[in-house]
Parts: sequence; structure tokens; C-alpha cells
Amino acid sequence: MTEKIIKILIETIQITLLVAVMMIVVDIINVLTKQKMETFFKNARKSKQYILTSLIGTVPGCIGGFTNVSLYMHGMISFGALAGSMIAVSGDEAFVMLAMFPKDAIILFAVLFIIGIFSGWIIDIIIRRFKIHTCDNCKEMVVHQKEKSISHYIKDHIYGHIIKKHLLKTALWTFGALIVVEIALNYLHLEQFTSNYMILFLFVGALVGLIPESGPHLIFVTLFAQGLIPFSVLLTSSIVQDGHGMLPMLSYSFEDSVKLKVFNFAIGIVIGLLFFAVGL
Repeated sequence: MTEKIIKILIETIQITLLVAVMMIVVDIINVLTKQKMETFFKNARKSKQYILTSLIGTVPGCIGGFTNVSLYMHGMISFGALAGSMIAVSGDEAFVMLAMFPKDAIILFAVLFIIGIFSGWIIDIIIRRFKIHTCDNCKEMVVHQKEKSISHYIKDHIYGHIIKKHLLKTALWTFGALIVVEIALNYLHLEQFTSNYMILFLFVGALVGLIPESGPHLIFVTLFAQGLIPFSVLLTSSIVQDGHGMLPMLSYSFEDSVKLKVFNFAIGIVIGLLFFAVGL
């Protein structure tokens, strides 16, 4: 058992280091392009918002979710565009998936991107058709101050944000997920259970996706990496979950957050069952 724990610990460290590098790269790109992105949205046609927001959502980590929530708060995108973008969001788990199964992860991100575009468009049609109230541009979000220096970036972004808020949690959740799956495989006959009750995991994945937190979804990432669940189950969980992206939205408008989750939960179940039905 000790050897297995050491093996899992080494695997966790390897994954965490890869995640750290990817997080820093993505954050640097975000800092360099943030102002340009907001200017671009102000000048872009509204019809393009579904593609643009879903594209931002596919950026690994919480940045895509936070960016789109900020755009929604400023009245630059519609409720449907935000909901669709949250489908495309994979949170910090995206980095772990890229580390564990890069090819399948890229395919998953592409599928989420496409689903996000069409879902956003359909949700806006439903919102208009049934006159569902949404809180557009109710208040402004506090914008992060401009970068002052390299030391400020290292202190506030790399240490204060990436390491302190995200990396440690990601490492702990990854280690925990690997331990849980390892124990379940050896003592609870998880492989037999997943093969007999696969459809149950699809619904559980959707329910877990409702949690506004990066971490719980890693259980399904690990199960997929071990070949214990099909792509459809991972896809369902990925559609519903949005990492930390929902947290600022909850403080902005709890009512809109609930509506968004209801839409995405329904879409996750429907799309997941369709993929499951064709054997994926």
C-alpha cells in the first residue's frame, strides 16, 4: 500500500508541475490581452458573441469563466452567451486533463466549444420567447488594477492567485481523486460497478457538476483516465460544471446563476444521453 501511495504522490507532483506551467502561461496571455479583449467586444457585432465567448471559455483554468462573467456584468454579452460559454469552461480541471490525456482533452474542448455556441444561441431564443427575466448590466465589476512591475505580477498573480488559490487545491484534489479511485479499484470492485451502472454515473456526473468549485469534477477525470467511464459521462460532467467561474456570478446575481445552472444541467443530460446512446 505504501508503494502505491508513493506512486500516486509522484504522479500528483508531475501533474501539478505541468498544471503550474500551463496556468502561468495562460495567465500571462490574459494579462497581455485583457484590455484588447474588452475593446474587441465593444466593437464586435452581437451575432459573433456566441463564438467569441465560447472560445474564451475553452481557455484552460478559471480565467475564461471570470472574463465572460465580467463581460456579462458590463452588459457586453447576453445571458445565453454567458450560459453557452460556461458550457465550454472546464476550470482548473482542464490543465489536469491536458496532463493526463492530452488528445482526448483537446477533442473534449472542441466538442464543448461547439455545444457552447449553439446552446448560447438556443438559450437566448428561449429567454426571449418565454420572456424570462435576466439581470443584464445590474452593476459593474471591480476591475483588477494594472500591472505595476514584475515583482507585483509574481506576488499577486503567480503566488497570490495561481499558487495560493488554485495550485494547492488542484494538487490536493488530484491526489485525493487518485487515492479514491485506487482504493475503489482494489477493494470496492469499481470496475465492475461502473460497467453495470454506467448510466447512473452520467446522472451523478451532472449533479456533481452543479457544485461551483474546481475539484469534485476531478473524480470523473480520473475515472476516464483509468478507462472506467466513457466519454459521454465525462462530457456530461464537463458541460454542467464550470470550475470557479460561477463564484463571481453568484455574488453578482444568485437568480441568474440558478437559471444558468438549470439550463446547463438540462443540456448536459440531453447531450450526454445522446453520446451515450451512440456508444461514446
